[in-house]
Amino acid sequence: MIQVNLDCEGPITQNDNAYELCQAYIPDGGDFFARISKYDDFLADVEKRPGYKAGDTLKLVLPFLKAWGVTSEMMEDFSTKTLRLLPGTETMLPAITARHHAFIISTSYRPYLDALCRATGFPAENIYCTDVNLDKYEIPEGEIATLKKLTREIVAQPILEWDHGVKGREDLASTHLETLKSLDEIFWDIIPSMKSGEIFNDVNPVGGREKAESVLKSLDRTGLELGRVFYGGDSITDVQALELVDQGGGLALSFNGNSYSIRSANWACLSPDTMIIAALAEYFVKFGMEGFGSVPLDNQGGIKGTVLLEFLEKNGVDSNLLSNFKNMDEGELPELYNLDKADTPSLVKKSEAFRKGVRGVALGELG
Repeated sequence: MIQVNLDCEGPITQNDNAYELCQAYIPDGGDFFARISKYDDFLADVEKRPGYKAGDTLKLVLPFLKAWGVTSEMMEDFSTKTLRLLPGTETMLPAITARHHAFIISTSYRPYLDALCRATGFPAENIYCTDVNLDKYEIPEGEIATLKKLTREIVAQPILEWDHGVKGREDLASTHLETLKSLDEIFWDIIPSMKSGEIFNDVNPVGGREKAESVLKSLDRTGLELGRVFYGGDSITDVQALELVDQGGGLALSFNGNSYSIRSANWACLSPDTMIIAALAEYFVKFGMEGFGSVPLDNQGGIKGTVLLEFLEKNGVDSNLLSNFKNMDEGELPELYNLDKADTPSLVKKSEAFRKGVRGVALGELG
């Protein structure tokens, strides 16, 4: 028996729910969210700010959503109407819940995961995600005006950029250093001094270390060891969970992932259809990580297309789990890479390009 722990946005759905909420209800909300997301990446990955973790973007944007009139009911309705499953998810989730212990560990807001459970029948008790209730907060009119003004200021700033290998803010160009100082003042001085700052105290996004802790909590429920965990993630919020599972001897899979997830996983998969997750889980339950050592790799450290599908079927993976791929062209079929063997920079470029093709450029570029 194994347990499958999956991130939601990326391995299961096409959405970035928080981005889309901002885009729908805040003027220039997509640009607004992208700037805060990049700030999140810098604080979590480069500066490693004490007490801050990847995914806290979802906390930082909440006062602004509240100021622009978003309610809990609006979040629920919007999530239900906009939910977009990746191809294969409607059959993949029932397949893994029928065969394995299955959990979803997501930074996304609870209303979005509730919408997913209603659409797919996935058990809500096996969800770990970010709890939020905007209706419990009353923000004075003066604060609403201030938050709307700050929204416009954030959108007017250049999006943060830095070169790979940057160690801290002292390495940033002057323009980006000024942006960083401005965002620091907004999020750590101005908003905490306001009534809406209560949201920062109450909401704890499930990202970074919380995702790793959720893996351990799910193991307490199943009684399994880390070596029997299949974790699938795609972004910066999955880094600690992927590293935990990798170090514990399990399968840490970057699925259509960005550079953060690829650096932290032990295998990477590119696929337009999520049923490959169910197929790889079936192979894992049969052979464990030792079986992945027997996967025949090409000179790029991968196994691709028909070769991958035939290998899985030959090794006893249920052909029904592979049926979604039968009518696809060779170039559309899944690819699987051993991250100890593959050229990481080349794979990152390939996976990030594939990710943008599957999820769209705007969402694919988010950390």
